[in-house]
Amino acid sequence: MSDTHAQTVSYVRDTMLPQAEPPLRDKGAVKWMRENLFSSWLNAILTVLSLFVVYWIVSHLYPWFANSVWRAGSLTECREIRDATVGSDAPSACFAVIADRWQQLLFGFYPKEYYWRPVLALVVFLVSLWPVLFDNAPRKMLFFTLAAPFIMFALLWGGPIWGPLFVALGFVLGYFAYELVNKSAGPLAATLAAIILPLLYWFYLVGPLAGLFSSVAPIGFEYVDSKDFGGFTLSVVIGVAGIVLSLPLGILLALGRSSDLFLINKVSVGFIEIIRGVPLIVWLFTASLLLNYFLPPGTNFDLMLRVIIMVTLFSAAYIAEVVRGGLAALPKGQYEAADALGLDYWKAMRLIILPQALKISIPGIVNTFIGLFKDTTLVVFIGLLDPIGLTNAIRASTDWNGVYWELFVFIGLMFFIFCFSMGRYSLYLEKKLQREHR
Repeated sequence: MSDTHAQTVSYVRDTMLPQAEPPLRDKGAVKWMRENLFSSWLNAILTVLSLFVVYWIVSHLYPWFANSVWRAGSLTECREIRDATVGSDAPSACFAVIADRWQQLLFGFYPKEYYWRPVLALVVFLVSLWPVLFDNAPRKMLFFTLAAPFIMFALLWGGPIWGPLFVALGFVLGYFAYELVNKSAGPLAATLAAIILPLLYWFYLVGPLAGLFSSVAPIGFEYVDSKDFGGFTLSVVIGVAGIVLSLPLGILLALGRSSDLFLINKVSVGFIEIIRGVPLIVWLFTASLLLNYFLPPGTNFDLMLRVIIMVTLFSAAYIAEVVRGGLAALPKGQYEAADALGLDYWKAMRLIILPQALKISIPGIVNTFIGLFKDTTLVVFIGLLDPIGLTNAIRASTDWNGVYWELFVFIGLMFFIFCFSMGRYSLYLEKKLQREHR
């Protein structure tokens, strides 16, 4: 034995062995399934039950989609095509109603010869969002963003262009009034001037000026009444207007509720609690039926505008609470830091407090926006033909009487695209503003 040890020569490998593949259970899909689907007996049971539910749903829905008919002029023709191809007992969707009535679902009763106007308004809206949502846009594009609401109004409703133009000039008047008064009388007087002067201008000068210029130079588009709006055009207009207008109003209400000034605090609290304490459908009925009793006789207040105002106020109350939660979540040291820098209230809010509070509030704000956009379907109860209301009009025709699921699947898919896009942008914005890893 000692001779064997004496003759043993040590060996040192001078080349690396090729890297071996990990065991099958520790790589790829098998590893993922072991960790996520079958990590315990309870997880395995839930996985099997979930697979059974998914299989049951797919096994019932797949034939309905696979046997669907896309080319037909009526529900009767759909059934004849189904009977001739897959048999009368086979489930089959009649998506031909979408191919036949998609324009009505998108534009309602908007004149067909003017379909290009809502499409162009949508393009203007998307382009105007570019400098607001993304940093790679030129900053000068913000001027186009400011002008976009007036361009969209002129495209959608039409009429002489002088009305929207002179209304837009009111905001310019407010800006210059603030700048001029702020230099001599301070920010409070400047704010009052920036509010009062445009209001006086809009109430007393816009109408005569627009009428005068319209008679001299009748430039504009053919007028389209609000009752002709419908479908997703109506939902998008109400939803976008409510979102754009409710965010700044909600921020102001949140600041008012957090204020130490007694009157401002109580007014903000009362507004928020009253609006939140009543369902949206009640406010819509109020806008549709009761508001006329409080207006001067002969006043014609457009129903669609009334709905936009009520939706804006309702959404602003919820956004105010979301933003107030963001303000409450900030450490007290942030407020003390703003005081240490010698900033006044508005500069502290604009430069230090609100940016952080809004970053915290992004999920709640976007969630409120998504809920607002889906709640636009409630306008069907006050006579406006949103996509849900148009399904009743489509089924009222003899050609498509009896079609239900196909219309609701299409409408649900369209709403999902809008809401999913808002949710994905919310995630993108949260990751972009994340600073804890730096």
